[in-house]
Amino acid sequence: MAALAWLLIPLVAAVGAGLWGSWAGRNRKTAGDGVELAGYTRFREAMERTEVRAEAKEKSHSDAH
Repeated sequence: MAALAWLLIPLVAAVGAGLWGSWAGRNRKTAGDGVELAGYTRFREAMERTEVRAEAKEKSHSDAH
């Protein structure tokens, strides 16, 4: 009987792993990549504006001297 109990442990673990795997791999309805790509585009544009401002500041400081 003790051997049967020890055999049930891996069986229960395998069933649990199978259930978790099927739950984790389910198809989820997502909005797609549009939201993330739009956010990245805004980030990239903001970084470009920051670089332009930094270059303008450097240029104005070098012109003043």
